[in-house]
Amino acid sequence: MHIYLPIAEMSVNMLLFLGMGAAVGFLSGLFGVGGGFLMTPLLIFSGIPSPVAVGTGATQIVAASVSGAIAQYRRNNIDIKMGVVLLAGGAVGSVIGVRIMGILTQAGQFDLFVALAYVTFLGVIGMLMLIESVNALRRAHAGQPPTWRRSGQHNWIHKLPLKMRFHRSKLYISAVPPMVIGAFVGFLAAIMGAGGGFIMVPAMIYLLRVPTNVAVGTSLFQIVFVSAMTTVMQSTENYSVDIVLGFILIISSVIGAQYGAAAGARLRGEQLRFLLAGLVLLVCARIAWDLVATPPELYSISFAGGPP
Repeated sequence: MHIYLPIAEMSVNMLLFLGMGAAVGFLSGLFGVGGGFLMTPLLIFSGIPSPVAVGTGATQIVAASVSGAIAQYRRNNIDIKMGVVLLAGGAVGSVIGVRIMGILTQAGQFDLFVALAYVTFLGVIGMLMLIESVNALRRAHAGQPPTWRRSGQHNWIHKLPLKMRFHRSKLYISAVPPMVIGAFVGFLAAIMGAGGGFIMVPAMIYLLRVPTNVAVGTSLFQIVFVSAMTTVMQSTENYSVDIVLGFILIISSVIGAQYGAAAGARLRGEQLRFLLAGLVLLVCARIAWDLVATPPELYSISFAGGPP
């Protein structure tokens, strides 16, 4: 069953994108990520133009994150106060990212920038997560307690000013690091079409020392609002949101996120981190291959700033 996408200006198989949305929604609920780091590359691999994939991917992230956040809230896995601080930084980062996206699109360099950004961030973060999670699984198998979070452990974050108490996360730290992390993730949400959960969750776990389950839930809470803001700005400034494609992805991702959240409740924190690391590295490898492989069409002619 084919349907025409007015902004992407192409006809696509609706069933294919329904299945794609359901799969990404499941992963969103399972890992506490918006799924944009997976959805945007999948849309590009399916032939959707990069600017449209980035803009419309943010629409899907909103729906999947809302569904996943509701499920996590019912499990008391959201630190609202931490989420608000992250959101304050995310708002600033989103505005900057949307403006830069418009400049790169006009210059005709957006496709290359997005591919390089994905390979860099996914490769580094995925490898670090994989190493840590494997070590954690080995310690758990040997019956040893985890070493990445000790009672009373302090680091340089505890020396920063503007300290706040986050009761759900059981932390008393400066508000500066969460705000900076939020700003960086907001920038990525705009420039890469990703909610930033693949960075947000590891940063909260390893840098801020937030418990894994709370990091997953709080990440989804913050992603909801940052992605919604990004979607509005992408549609009004860059005109890159295809509402038909977004609607298809939203319907399927909301359903998938509920099943993912239920599945995630049955896994331990180190198991979730290991699976997420593997998924991140697989996506990274696929994008890296496209950068070095010989394209099917060696030459193409198009307008640098999009259709005339």
